Amino acid sequence: MPLFKRKPFSLLEPPKDLDPKEKVFQIRFTREIFRDYSSIRDYINRLNLYRQRVWSCKISGKSNLTFEEALVSEHHAVSKAQKLPTELMAPVLRMIQYSTLGLYELVEKIYASLQEAVFEGLELHAKQDGSEAVCRILKILGSDGTKMYEVGWLLRDKTIISTSVIKGEDLIHRRPPVSRNTLKIFIRDATSQNAPWVIHENLAKRYGIPIEPPNDMMFGEGLQKKGRKRREDGPMGDLRKKMKNDEEHIDVPIKYPIDDLLVQPSADDHALSKRPPLATDFRVPKYSVGDLLMVWDFCLSFGRVLNLSPFSLADLENAICHKESNALLVEIHTAIFHLLIKDEGDYFTVLRTKNRKLKVTLVTWAEYFCDFLEMTKTEELSRNIATVRKGYYSLIDTDIKLKILRELVEEAITTSLVREKLSERVDQRQALAATKRESTRKAKDEQNSSIDGLQDGNESVDEQGKGKEEKDKNNISRSKTEGKRHGVQHLETEIEKLSIRSSPLGKDKHYNRYWFFRREGRLFVESADSKEWGYYSTKEELDALMSSLNVKGIRERAFKRQLDKLYSKISNALEKRSKEITHKLLLEEAVLRRSTRVRAQPRDNPSMSFLKCALLDVELLNGVLRPCTDACGCEFVAADGTITISPSYMNYGNCQIGKEKGGNGSCTMQDE
Repeated sequence: MPLFKRKPFSLLEPPKDLDPKEKVFQIRFTREIFRDYSSIRDYINRLNLYRQRVWSCKISGKSNLTFEEALVSEHHAVSKAQKLPTELMAPVLRMIQYSTLGLYELVEKIYASLQEAVFEGLELHAKQDGSEAVCRILKILGSDGTKMYEVGWLLRDKTIISTSVIKGEDLIHRRPPVSRNTLKIFIRDATSQNAPWVIHENLAKRYGIPIEPPNDMMFGEGLQKKGRKRREDGPMGDLRKKMKNDEEHIDVPIKYPIDDLLVQPSADDHALSKRPPLATDFRVPKYSVGDLLMVWDFCLSFGRVLNLSPFSLADLENAICHKESNALLVEIHTAIFHLLIKDEGDYFTVLRTKNRKLKVTLVTWAEYFCDFLEMTKTEELSRNIATVRKGYYSLIDTDIKLKILRELVEEAITTSLVREKLSERVDQRQALAATKRESTRKAKDEQNSSIDGLQDGNESVDEQGKGKEEKDKNNISRSKTEGKRHGVQHLETEIEKLSIRSSPLGKDKHYNRYWFFRREGRLFVESADSKEWGYYSTKEELDALMSSLNVKGIRERAFKRQLDKLYSKISNALEKRSKEITHKLLLEEAVLRRSTRVRAQPRDNPSMSFLKCALLDVELLNGVLRPCTDACGCEFVAADGTITISPSYMNYGNCQIGKEKGGNGSCTMQDE
């Protein structure tokens, strides 16, 4: 049943003395009945309520829907949850029952455990005569303790052409049998409680799952570890109330920090400021902001691997929401398709089966796009294939575009090129971390040595010379310390640039997560259920947020420490973005004040820069440009070594090719 403002909503009961021949007013999708003339107003009011966008899907979490749209969303979500193979029901439900993990942590745990799952009916790849082919597990056999499998080799239409018996080592596991999204929907549909997760009683009885909670959870230990908000109903709630009443008679001092939700205000607490309201002026739906950030962060983190030049988050958001074809989205899709083809994985196999050319162009990219949608076998995504083939990709819903991009990114992360890049960054981070530790150790040793030398010197000088020598040694020691500090800060900056993944800064008492990306001057806030997003964009809001955190709670204490550590970096980024926005507004205002004769052309509008084709990306994809290996300040060089591109020109709609440093032919082209 759809939720009204995220709360359960009860439908009206039908009249008890209703005559089958009586004419009544009925709401089509709820079957509610209004029988007489006096209730017409109630009928109209309730129908208008159902048409308002205040409803949300109980299973998928989609919000901003009408009641009927929420019903349809629940129907699709239930059908998707039923895609979980029957053989996996029991083990998955056992992992869910009474788990205290958050939704995303639980999904990741189950997803990882299913990586090597094998059951009858599973379709996967296996080795056949030295090559890989698609097969279906028909029967699991056992021979002297070694698992053997009878498999059927499949054609494109899923028909079996032959069967054979293979060893378990010949099976090739590339992805679990179900996606993370399917698992997330299944968990929500199969549970009646989420702190901890409790599956429906009928499912527990059907698959033999224990209903009684574990002993440690009966005494609240399991809940305290994860800090989830606890329910006060049912037998567990009664037990907690009894324990609470018993504890009231024992005067035991509280040792802070404790769970944030258990913190009680006291007279000696300093006043906490009110938390500033979040800005939510996203162009994409709020529940899709997480996908937007993930895609943008991936493209910028692996821009070298994808041959994509940097672009702003605003450009990506504008491109996603634009209802006409634009170069930025085409280039992102094309770059990822090139990466998947180079990896020679599942997508490469699909293209070879269809006899596609292995070079995606900016003209034919839609064909390869449809091939990928078919490969995903996700109904929500694949039903847009006809729209793309007709040339109307831009008319697809914004959230669907982001879901497709998310699937592409998840596929790209598994490629060997990305994995090699990740391994390279891990090695570089470890080397820099070791250098940082060694520098810190040497700085401490030198500081201790200078202190010892100063003490020894003080014993052999008179009072007048003592002050001068002490001052000189303090100045030398201070200068060395400053130099070491700058060196350590430089190493920390380099380590941050090699970050493998983005992690939240921390959580507040309500489990809202806070994210900061070094390329975006905003502090993003994600709700505990990942359905709502907002952000802070000014230094004043950051200060107010920090003043509102209660350090008596475990989560807000850790979050406050992280903000203190990164305060300068975050506040500088927020102020820089504010200045850039102010500067752009002043420029736009200046353009509007010009006469029509000298008014700037529409193509010069920075807010529409995503519409322009980035020449750098096109040249990189075509092999015309290569990365420059010289330390001349250039970023890319042409094949003949005569034309280079400076980093300052690597902006969408602003790409200029000129003879920068080394542009006279002295640049060296990197071999790839």
